[in-house]
Amino acid sequence: MTALLELDQVHVVHRTRGARLFGHDSVYALTAADLVLREGETVGVVGESGCGKSTLAKVVVGLQRPTGGTVRFRGDPLWEMDAAQRAGRFGRDVGMVFQDPTTALNRRLSVEMIIRDPLDVHRDGTPAERADRVRELMSLVGLPDSVADAVPGQLSGGQRQRVAIARALALRPALLVADEPTSALDVSVRAQILNLLIDLRERLGLAMLFVSHDIQTVRKMSDRIVTMYLGRIVEQAPASAVPDGTHHPYMRALFSATPSLRHDVEPIILTGPVPSATRPPSGCGFRTRCWKATDECAADVPPLSTPAPGHTYRCIHPES
Repeated sequence: MTALLELDQVHVVHRTRGARLFGHDSVYALTAADLVLREGETVGVVGESGCGKSTLAKVVVGLQRPTGGTVRFRGDPLWEMDAAQRAGRFGRDVGMVFQDPTTALNRRLSVEMIIRDPLDVHRDGTPAERADRVRELMSLVGLPDSVADAVPGQLSGGQRQRVAIARALALRPALLVADEPTSALDVSVRAQILNLLIDLRERLGLAMLFVSHDIQTVRKMSDRIVTMYLGRIVEQAPASAVPDGTHHPYMRALFSATPSLRHDVEPIILTGPVPSATRPPSGCGFRTRCWKATDECAADVPPLSTPAPGHTYRCIHPES
């Protein structure tokens, strides 16, 4: 598969006003991230809250400029383009579905206007063609014509997320980024939205970055799974290798915390708080909660190990 988007040693550091009397704290939101998204591939990103998943998603979709490193889109450095080039060459090819459709949609606009907005901004087609495209998108995501004039407050949570998905697909993107797209929805409609995303991926040939804290859902949705901890990617593995073929202790702990009828896994209880992103531990960031940690883990960031093609991890005491 051809590389669509590449992240090469990408860092994101935020400066915030801290507790100190003078100066600022640095929040290490993303550290040395390497990632390749290929045409038609779904990559799942999993980890606890605050691990950097959403920051990674914002970098991929172009909403967050990295502090360091390079983002390449179809081989060209994204942030070396001017704003017009990024909008024309990159903005059209990437769509994003946010976590909460209630806040992601303009509550004053009708469904038809919300979905049509990207088409108007990019002046895509004639007015009549844009109207046809809106009807096509509503049908594609399972919205009846009767809601075209409704505003988001008149819709259910599942319908609002369908509107958000339709808007993200308006310009026929090659990549769809879904950041926790079902976490704000009722349990009864989560499966419907997940099945819709799977169907759209197959019908449209989309590449997808799917972000979630639920590793079972990520495993179902993805070809490859990226596990993050404290702003760093600690393991990348084919979904077929999860859980038995994974090596990082944190990956095993995540999987053990989500029950499955197909995998009888002894729960691994992590003790202690997640370290602060303003003062991350030396060496391996996970060592302060890891049951296998030794003094050696504090010395340096573990080197990248590659047990198989497409499978990497950072740990000096890996799970067998």
